[in-house]
Amino acid sequence: MIGVSWVGVTIGALAGIGVLLVVAGLRGRAISLDERLAPYLRERDATSTLLRDQPVHTPFPTLERLVAPWVGDAGRALERFGSTRSELSRTLQRAGRSDTVEQFRARQLVWGVLGLAAGTSFAVLLAATRGSSVVSLVLLAVVCGVGGDLACDQMLGRAARRRESRMLAEFPTVAELLALAVGAGEGPVAALERVATTARGELSGELAATLASVRSGVPLTRALEDLADRTALASLTRFAEGVAVAVERGTPLADVLRSQAQDVRESGRRALMEEGGRKEVLMMVPVVFLILPVTVVFAVFPSIATLRIGF
Repeated sequence: MIGVSWVGVTIGALAGIGVLLVVAGLRGRAISLDERLAPYLRERDATSTLLRDQPVHTPFPTLERLVAPWVGDAGRALERFGSTRSELSRTLQRAGRSDTVEQFRARQLVWGVLGLAAGTSFAVLLAATRGSSVVSLVLLAVVCGVGGDLACDQMLGRAARRRESRMLAEFPTVAELLALAVGAGEGPVAALERVATTARGELSGELAATLASVRSGVPLTRALEDLADRTALASLTRFAEGVAVAVERGTPLADVLRSQAQDVRESGRRALMEEGGRKEVLMMVPVVFLILPVTVVFAVFPSIATLRIGF
């Protein structure tokens, strides 16, 4: 009887929270001045909106169109707890994702709902078996929901860092290939095209995007600066600055690229030595707690067995 009452209290609390969220959403969807002026300022399309195909991302287009406004409001509310819109857009570029900010916010909301559902299920189980307090159970559900939201954001940041580490590992080889192409008599754009078409990896994909920008009319120096801004790597920033200075002043570009590749290799070697120094203490843990006790047992056990036989 006690378990049934706790289940009822939990369901009632969740229903009340849902009603409050619906009321808050209805009140928060007030039409702003920008939304009122937008129909009069934007360029009108001659095609009827009834005949225009709306892009859908799920197998349920009708449900997606109904839920899309609520998902947008929830995504704007998530900016208070996680990264802002500009930071999220930059992180998506660093991770090489083609998703928009709205799509990632929708995925983040799904993670939060799944975490809230898991926390609620666990809270109901604890209430039915151990009879915990209502406050602690509600806090458990809320913490699980917020944890799911933050976990999605952290996974995106981790993906961006892994991609940048791969680009940093590819940079010396790409710089050497560019130096060979420039030394053979090709120009900077032709060298970028050759490396982008022959190499495979994250950095070659970014070089292909840079080459596409150059072909569309963007200056080479500006395209390389955009490449450095998309990745937030100090090595690529120095690479863009070095190529820009070499192109503007006419200095030998091949020597600049080879020196930058050598600098990246040296910095990678130093980072590896620092990582090894930090892991040195952790490497002693299996030696002290696993290998050394086994060695002592094998050394002492024959003597103990001999003493027991003698007695």
